[in-house]
Amino acid sequence: MLKDIIAKNLTVIFCGINPGLKSAEDGHHFSGKSNRFWKVLHQAGFTPFQIEAVNDINILNFGYGLTTAVARATSRADELSKNEFDDSLEVFTAKMKEFQPKYIVFLGKAAYKAFFKKKEISWGRQAEDFCGSGVWVLPNTSGLNRGFTLDDLVDFYSQLYGETQQS
Repeated sequence: MLKDIIAKNLTVIFCGINPGLKSAEDGHHFSGKSNRFWKVLHQAGFTPFQIEAVNDINILNFGYGLTTAVARATSRADELSKNEFDDSLEVFTAKMKEFQPKYIVFLGKAAYKAFFKKKEISWGRQAEDFCGSGVWVLPNTSGLNRGFTLDDLVDFYSQLYGETQQS
């Protein structure tokens, strides 16, 4: 299992769908060579330098944390069942109530759709909060997500970063 990197009252908790096989094996978030998370985070302004996956714990130094919606590692997120999301919601909710981040950011639409029983959602800030936290849905940085260029990802994440700096 990939351990959460989390603390109370963070500005943002980034929530991946589930761990990739490489991340679960390494014990570090977003450690797959093709995953662009750390690069995007830096280029969007969240960190003054690009954190290496092996140093993922350092994200706490900037007021951010990491978790996943579902704990089971897979090579592709679409290998998860509806029941796995349903079974994970209670634990996820308890975690968000305990740690109370200012924002919860779902990386990709899959977990948000499954947790909140929504069929259509847009990228960006969502209308409703969850457990007192603002909610954002941003494109997943996985290398399997070919629908977004690095520049596209940085643009989306920069919008979130801008909101975190205003509030």
